[in-house]
Amino acid sequence: VQLQASGGGLVQAGGFLRLSCAASGRTFSSVVMGWFRQAPGKEREFVAAISRYGASTLYSDPVKGRFTISRDNAKNTVYLQMNSLKPEDTGVYYCAADKGSISTMSQWYDHWGQGTQVTVSS
Repeated sequence: VQLQASGGGLVQAGGFLRLSCAASGRTFSSVVMGWFRQAPGKEREFVAAISRYGASTLYSDPVKGRFTISRDNAKNTVYLQMNSLKPEDTGVYYCAADKGSISTMSQWYDHWGQGTQVTVSS
């Protein structure tokens, strides 16, 4: 699976962005999808994950209630709707695919996209 993330940009605090991650191949519905982010000088952290057909989702505490992960298997795409953005949401956002069970752990994800920059100004 090859992944291409897009939709990042510069936004003011309180604003919103929607990230997209397009996957190649015919096996998109066979993988769990996740979003991770990495701020400058910090380790990569889990943001959200969604099961193969969207029945289950997981969110990190800092984004719960503000971000929504969804997927469209017909379009081989996973989305991350980010509302009420805060400066601490700034970072490079990566999408990733996991052939196993839905997880918050980055080491279980087998394939990664190149990342898209999100910058939230105060």
